[in-house]
Parts: sequence; C-alpha cells; structure tokens
Amino acid sequence: MIKSGTVLPKKQVVQVPFQGPAVTSQVRWAHTDIQVPDWTSYRRDAVKDPEVRSSDSEDSRKNFTYLLAGGLGASSAYAAKSVVTHFVSSMSASADVLALAKIEIKLSDIPEGKSVTFKWRGKPLFIRHRTEQEIAAEQAVAVASLRDPQHDNDRVQNPKFLVVLGVCTHLGCVPIANAGDFGGYYCPCHGSHYDASGRIRKGPAPLNLEVPEYTYPSEGLLVVG
Repeated sequence: MIKSGTVLPKKQVVQVPFQGPAVTSQVRWAHTDIQVPDWTSYRRDAVKDPEVRSSDSEDSRKNFTYLLAGGLGASSAYAAKSVVTHFVSSMSASADVLALAKIEIKLSDIPEGKSVTFKWRGKPLFIRHRTEQEIAAEQAVAVASLRDPQHDNDRVQNPKFLVVLGVCTHLGCVPIANAGDFGGYYCPCHGSHYDASGRIRKGPAPLNLEVPEYTYPSEGLLVVG
C-alpha cells in the first residue's frame, strides 16, 4: 500500500487492477428460417385427427402390423424351404448311381442247393436256393436257443430262396457258403458259424446275417433294393 505523502519517481505510473465481480455475456440468434419437416403423409389416417385419442385405434393398427409381419415371415419361410430343398436335391445320387441301387436276379439261374454271390451296392449278396431238407431243418430250430432269435419264416418271403448280405456281423469279413458246423455259412476270420437261414449259431458274431429289402415282381424274378 502506498502511504500518503510519499513522493513517487518521475515517469512511473502505478496501475491498480480492477477487483469487481466477473461479468459474462451471451448473444443468441433466432434462426427463424429453419423448415420443420412435415410427417403427416407418413402417419396413418387413424392418428391424424388431434381430437381423437390414438389408443382408440390401437387394436386395428396392431392387427395390421401383425398381419404384415406374419406375411413376411411366411414368405421368408417358403423361400428358405425352396433354398434348402434345392441344396439337398443337388446332393442326392445321380441317375446312374440310382440305377445301381437295385439288382434283378433270375432265380432259374441258381441251381437247387447252391448259393450264388452277387455284388450289390459294393457288398456281396448271397442268394441261396434251399432244398426241402434245408427248409424243414431251419424251420424246426427252436427260436429260444438262438443268440439272435428269429424264426426262419421271418427271414424269407419264399422258403426256397434265402437272400442275405454276405457280411459277417462280427467284423465285416465275407463268410464262405455251404460251410461251417451248420451247413450254412462260415466266416474264416474269427470262426462264426451261420445256418442255412443266415442265423448265427456259433462263434463271436452277435447278430444274424442282414436281410436286405427285396421283392418278387414276377414269377422267377427277384429284385433287391
């Protein structure tokens, strides 16, 4: 603080800073030229009237929304079904492969008492023309004594002909026809014995020889597959 009566040097000026309250100022401009968008054309007719409550038409508006969503969902599901169907059909077997899926066999070419091997779908197929003695012997077997119980009548459509796949049910070896302790088939790999009905009778095989699907479209003709 400068005391009164103090003599200051010449050409020396003392400035005392202003210590009053800070004052701020702000200028706002009115933008009156902004165009407010009009959404009236996008609104539904039921909610355009300002004097009518929108809740009065809520149900009808929801029904339209549900109908539209349901229609789009059904169309999408149909389109997806078409795509999946086309994709799956492209993976199906060709005509030449399907032609090999079935095999026709003339039964007159198989002598009685003999078993003939055919190739079907990459697997050996056994067709056995059984004798009357073999038929009687296999039908007389007690089903309860079998490991995989099956009566002979359940494995053949025509008692004279046995149709089975030549694949051992143990480890997939090919059995030998007219061999084994029961006169049917014998697997040389591990010693499984099958009878003339293709049923497992002895050895490690757990199941009978598989019987494929087959039909007799006419007399003397067998179609497998």
